[in-house]
Amino acid sequence: MNIEEFRKKIDENGIKEVFNESVKISKERQKDVNAFVTIMDSFEKSSSLSKISNIPYALKDNFSTKGILTTASSNMLKDYIPVYDSTVYKKLKESGAILLGKTTLDELAMGGTGTTGHTGIVRNPIDTTRSISGSSSGSAAAVRMGVCPFAIGSDTGDSVRKPASYAGIVGFKPTYGRISRFGLFAFASSLDTVGIMATSVKDVAIVTDILKGKDENDMTSLDNDDEIYENLIEKDVKGLKLAYIEEICDEDNNKEIFNKIITSCETLGMTVEKVNMDKKLLEAVFAAYRTISCAETTSNNANLSGILFGPRAKGSTPDEIIFNSRTEGFSELIKRRFIMGSYVLRRENQEKLYLNACKIRRLIVDKTNEIFNKYDAIILPTTKDIAPKLEQEKEIINDKFSVLENHLDIANFGGYPSITIPSFEKDGMPLGVSIMCNIKKDALTLNIAHKLFEKLRGEENV
Repeated sequence: MNIEEFRKKIDENGIKEVFNESVKISKERQKDVNAFVTIMDSFEKSSSLSKISNIPYALKDNFSTKGILTTASSNMLKDYIPVYDSTVYKKLKESGAILLGKTTLDELAMGGTGTTGHTGIVRNPIDTTRSISGSSSGSAAAVRMGVCPFAIGSDTGDSVRKPASYAGIVGFKPTYGRISRFGLFAFASSLDTVGIMATSVKDVAIVTDILKGKDENDMTSLDNDDEIYENLIEKDVKGLKLAYIEEICDEDNNKEIFNKIITSCETLGMTVEKVNMDKKLLEAVFAAYRTISCAETTSNNANLSGILFGPRAKGSTPDEIIFNSRTEGFSELIKRRFIMGSYVLRRENQEKLYLNACKIRRLIVDKTNEIFNKYDAIILPTTKDIAPKLEQEKEIINDKFSVLENHLDIANFGGYPSITIPSFEKDGMPLGVSIMCNIKKDALTLNIAHKLFEKLRGEENV
C-alpha cells in the first residue's frame, strides 16, 4: 500500500491496529527475510497534520536515533545506543511519522549483497532464495513486504536503487546535499546520499519534500530549492529529450524489455536517442569507485577501534588492543576494504592510486555533463538482470567489470539525482529502469519517473 492507502486503513481501523499489524507481519517474516535489526513495540500518536503523520516507516540502522539501538549491522556497534538524533529521524518525528523499526544492512553500509550484516543475510521477500542486494537491504524488504509505505536508506554507489530494483519498488537518490547527512554514519563522505524507497514516485516526492533543506549541522547540505516536488510530478513531459548510453545497454540481458520502455517514453511525447561513451572509461567506474570509497571509509571509521567505540579485545598495549579488537570485530569484507583503503592512502601510493581514481571520476563526470548539455535525462536498465540467487551473490574483485552493473555509481560521482522504478517482470521477478538528471534537477527526475511509472503500471508490468 502507498501512503494514501495506509491513511485510509488508519482512518477505518485506527492507528494502533494498523501499527500492530505491521509489527506482527514484520516479526513473522523476520526469520525468512531478516529485514530488521530492531522492531518497535510501541509508538506515540502524533497531532501533526503532515501527509505522513502516524504513517509507519522503516529506517536503515546507520541513522542515529537517540535512545534506540543503532548498530550499522556491525558487531563493533552491536550495543551502541546514540545520544542524539540524525536530522532525517528528527524531521520524520516532527512530521509525525511512526518508526516501525531499524533495518538490516550490509555491515557499515559497505557492500552490495545484503549478506554481511551481523544479524545475518537479508533475503528477497518475493523469493527468499534470491538476493535483494545492498546495502539498504532491509529497507527495501520492509517496503516490499507491505509493512510500511516508505523507508529510508543511504546510497553511496547504488545502495538504495539496486535493492529497490530487485524488490520491484521505487528507489530515489536525490542530488548530493539535498537531504542532510547529519547523524548518518559516514561510509564515503564525498559519495554518501540519503535515499528514499517507496511503492510510488508520488510517495518518494512527498517524503523528499519533508526531508530536504539546509542543515547547519551538515556543511554539504544545500539550501532548500523552494520547490514542492509533489506538485511538480504531474507536469507534461512532452518534448523532453532522453538519452541512453549504447555501451552500457550492450550488456543488457533484457533488450526487448528495455525497448518496450523506450516505446512507452515515446508514447508520452519524449524522444529517446542513443549516445556513446568511451568503453574504457566506463570500465574504470568500478575501480575508481572502489579506490575512493575504501580510502574515505578507512578514514571515517578509524574511531571503531575497541577504545573509542566497539567491544575491547585483550592486549598488552594500545596497538595490540586496537589490532585485536578490529580483527575480531569486523567481517572479512570490512577488513579487506580497510586494508585496501590504507594501502591506497599510503604516501607512496596516493598519486598513483587515489589521485588517479579522482581524475577518472572527474573525466566520467565531465563526459556525463556533456550528455546533459544536450539531453534532459539519461535512461538505462537499472541492472543487468533480475535478482540473482543468493549462492551467486558474492563480491568478486577481478579485472572483468560489468559496466551495466556499476553504472549507478556515476550518479554518486557527480552528485546527480537518480531514481529506479519498476518496469516489467521476468520469471516472476521485477526489473527496474533508471532515470538520472543533472544536479539540482530533482523535480525533473521525479516528474519523468512519475509519468513513466504511471504509464508502465497500465501495461503488463510489476
